[in-house]
Amino acid sequence: MTTIRYLVKDMQIAITFYTSLLDFEIAEQWGSAFASVTRKDLTLWLSGPETSAAKPMPDDSIPQPGGWNRFVLVVGNLDALVGKLREAGSEFRSDILEGPGGRQILINDPSGNPFELFEPAD
Repeated sequence: MTTIRYLVKDMQIAITFYTSLLDFEIAEQWGSAFASVTRKDLTLWLSGPETSAAKPMPDDSIPQPGGWNRFVLVVGNLDALVGKLREAGSEFRSDILEGPGGRQILINDPSGNPFELFEPAD
């Protein structure tokens, strides 16, 4: 399964755009912070300014729509995987962040492209 996260400025405008214009269906929504919309085999996470994905990074940069879009790998044991990646010398953009749906961390691939490791809440 592939999941893509997009940071959005306004949740309702984003939901209306994807559902009304592009035939996505709302799978779940947590107020103005987060919504998951689907179309066929694509799941798109829409993260508003209140979501943990929009929190400032350790260098005080603030994730914005466009430059912080990334694919998400859902994992079962985030701490173990982060430890393994740190030992391998991987570059992280953040520490582990916690939000209403689980825990996440941003990592760069060897070319500097970001992706997210996400462990859902129980």
